[in-house]
Amino acid sequence: VISAFFFSKEVWAFVSGVLLYIIFGIVILSTFLYKYIKNKFIMKKYKDDEWFDIVDNEGKIIGKAPRTICHNGCKLLHPVVHIHIFNTHHKLLLQKRSKHKDIQPGLWDTSVGGHISSGEKLEVALRREANEELGINIAIEKLIPLSKYIFESDIEKELVFSFVYITDDKVYFQISEIDEVKFYSKKEIQSLVENGQTTKNFKLEFDLLNKPEFKKIIPF
Repeated sequence: VISAFFFSKEVWAFVSGVLLYIIFGIVILSTFLYKYIKNKFIMKKYKDDEWFDIVDNEGKIIGKAPRTICHNGCKLLHPVVHIHIFNTHHKLLLQKRSKHKDIQPGLWDTSVGGHISSGEKLEVALRREANEELGINIAIEKLIPLSKYIFESDIEKELVFSFVYITDDKVYFQISEIDEVKFYSKKEIQSLVENGQTTKNFKLEFDLLNKPEFKKIIPF
């Protein structure tokens, strides 16, 4: 405004034209450099951390973040897998979470549960988690879909892909992550749930396993 009223037309032309573009360019470049430096700093700070994809409610990837941030209460939605392992006697395997876990320690939980690493396919995560936690080599085509839902705890928010698998394979559990594993009958599990000895998300999935439509598949 000052250049338009008090300076020459040449100055006004420069200010309203070339200078304006220069200012816009500086702002855009500064924003780009800030984001670049910030991302570099985050990558360096969390280089030894496990990274997860951040997704929308439908599972579309919209970013990524380290485990530490995903579990700090910011509630960034990230994907996980759950597998309920049944034997041919219709008993369900539960794992007792290690007392050293940062989330729901010492409680009975889903047979297999874990995060999908950034860039990892769902099928790969299912095989990896089953093998790492229980030493079971699952056949993807034999997995029975149970549910896909969003679960929110005090410190995180997960998009859960839950499945059922039937096997009598011997189990070798991961002692660094799990304190104990055991096959339970429905009645025994009901008692654990009622006494608050299971995780909140397992309780939710236990209700799903007891729905009439699923009982037609597995008489649990």
